[in-house]
Amino acid sequence: MIHGMWAGPWCWENYKEFLEKKGYHCITTTLRHHDIDPSDPPDPKLGTTSLLDYANDLEKEILQLESKPIVMGHSMGGLLAQILGGRDLAKALVLLAPASPYGIISIRPCLIKSFWGILRKWGFWKTANRLTFDEAVYSSLHLLPEDEQKLIHDKFVYESGRVASEIGLWFLDPDKASYVDASKIKCPVLVISGSEDRMTPADITEMVAKKYEPLSTYKLFENHAHLVIAEPGWQKIADYVSEWLKSNTTSSNNPPKS
Repeated sequence: MIHGMWAGPWCWENYKEFLEKKGYHCITTTLRHHDIDPSDPPDPKLGTTSLLDYANDLEKEILQLESKPIVMGHSMGGLLAQILGGRDLAKALVLLAPASPYGIISIRPCLIKSFWGILRKWGFWKTANRLTFDEAVYSSLHLLPEDEQKLIHDKFVYESGRVASEIGLWFLDPDKASYVDASKIKCPVLVISGSEDRMTPADITEMVAKKYEPLSTYKLFENHAHLVIAEPGWQKIADYVSEWLKSNTTSSNNPPKS
């Protein structure tokens, strides 16, 4: 279970408890340089850390498992899941409000507004950054109760500016860090979207799903935004994910891994 930008394993608390009750063994990972106290300054190396650094770290973790896991990712974690799927490291992919890979134009007014505080700073692509409370509420927390908005924002850590540019400005990235070869995805793919998402708008996530047809399933949830794993009503989405997994992954003697 791979978290997104500024986040950590804490964002999976609901899903981890829900899926473990279904018999899954859930592994919540922490991306490089994200294991800090939110009040601490970022690691000096974070600003220039690449999406491929995250993916390579995750690949090493997966290769230590006894079998291919179900790889579940939220937001940037959803893009990392796609990259791992392209490396044949997953038995299934569950992409929750995923960031889009190289080749999909994702620039939208709401996305520019979400990142404007970061984009307007010269050199953002090589420095660590973090959303202000107001930016976080606008971009991803707006359907949460006010008290929960504050609690979640207080957990946010810094994120890599290089990663932000590799995703949002992929057409300027000579390394094509966010590239995924769809022909190498061999497993079933579930793409979940929220109709009110301002960070990964529904039309973009639908294009992600189309990229992996006929292996993909796309599901749009009305009255949900970017934080589909924690917003009020997240249980119905988790139920849908659970039923999809039941239909699209084979059972074995070992507990399924997520």
